Amino acid sequence: MKVLRATLLALLLGWALPAIALVAVPQLTGRVVDRTGTLSSGDIAQVSETLADLERRKGSQIAVLIVPTTDGEPIEQFSLRVAEAWKIGRKKVDDGALLVVAKNDRHLRIEVGYGLEGAITDVTARRIIDEVIVPKFRAGDFAGGISAGIEKLIGLVNGEKLPAPAPAHWQSPKLGNYIDPFNPFVLAFVFLVSGGLRAVLGRLVGSAATGGLVGFLAWLFIGSLGAALVVGVLAFLFAAFIDLFPSGSGRSSSGGWSSGGWSGGSSGSSSSGGFSGGGGSFGGGGASGSW
Repeated sequence: MKVLRATLLALLLGWALPAIALVAVPQLTGRVVDRTGTLSSGDIAQVSETLADLERRKGSQIAVLIVPTTDGEPIEQFSLRVAEAWKIGRKKVDDGALLVVAKNDRHLRIEVGYGLEGAITDVTARRIIDEVIVPKFRAGDFAGGISAGIEKLIGLVNGEKLPAPAPAHWQSPKLGNYIDPFNPFVLAFVFLVSGGLRAVLGRLVGSAATGGLVGFLAWLFIGSLGAALVVGVLAFLFAAFIDLFPSGSGRSSSGGWSSGGWSGGSSGSSSSGGFSGGGGSFGGGGASGSW
């Protein structure tokens, strides 16, 4: 019995210890996560904006991760663990891709979601690594290699027929391309203007004047008469019925609204800069390389 127990314990330790020793998946803090300090802030901003533009146009997500090492774990396994944790790409569309660089190991990989495997095949991903990224890495130009590789990936995604990206959740159907009428700063401006005009002109006339002024300013900024009219009407209604809103007692001690608004402790963005994976799935498609 003792021999059996010792054997089982050895087997369990042999399975558990390698799992414990795996490098932890870094937190998703943006479209580009550099744990090595290789890229400058300008490089990160440029690549991030390029990737953000892709997501706005196509809905697809691509992310970049640079780590010092995978500590002996095959980069294929590490990249898949990261992809599964970050869930880059849209749910049920699976149109995500991940470029992982293990700098000290001199290994890299392009991990491709299910939905992009037709556009970014294993062979194509390998060619991008060998012909575009690796030559620049060998010359010490990591920023150039990543940018060039990303451009090639985006070119392939651009040619793929994918579901159109959903509009941002806060956008009004008619005003979404112009202005957000429910932005806290817009509401604060209307609140101040309406208070002054109503005090001088009375409730009804002051509210109408507020709507006219806000509509005129909206027309100057966005250049659309129809959108400006809608903004003006919303401003009029807000000013006319502002008395129905909670008074100062509805504020919290932190300086923001206690419900429905914004608080002084948060800007509405997450710790990842407003970027998070969309629920995409990966199955191990892609390619690896070294330099």
